[in-house]
Amino acid sequence: METFNDVIAGKKLVLVDFFATWCQPCKRMHPILEEVKGVLGDRIRIIKIDVDKQNEIAAQFNIQSVPTLALFRNGELLWRVSGVVPKSELLATIDPFLSE
Repeated sequence: METFNDVIAGKKLVLVDFFATWCQPCKRMHPILEEVKGVLGDRIRIIKIDVDKQNEIAAQFNIQSVPTLALFRNGELLWRVSGVVPKSELLATIDPFLSE
């Protein structure tokens, strides 16, 4: 079975959504992430980490508020932000990393 560290260690760009089921802003982020995936397709992998169920991973990255989005490649944290991010802003942020 693929672990979180396996996923972020790959060459493919990975966007991690650290969320909680009780979090209203997290619920607003979900359709935005669906739209981003629709635009970027296979050029990015988007995974969701429930901080209540995966608290060891959340602690590893010092997640203190949700939603927190983090971009990884080759195990390296490239970018991170907390809060709801509009689709256009998220796409603009990811775009430069796609060409690397």
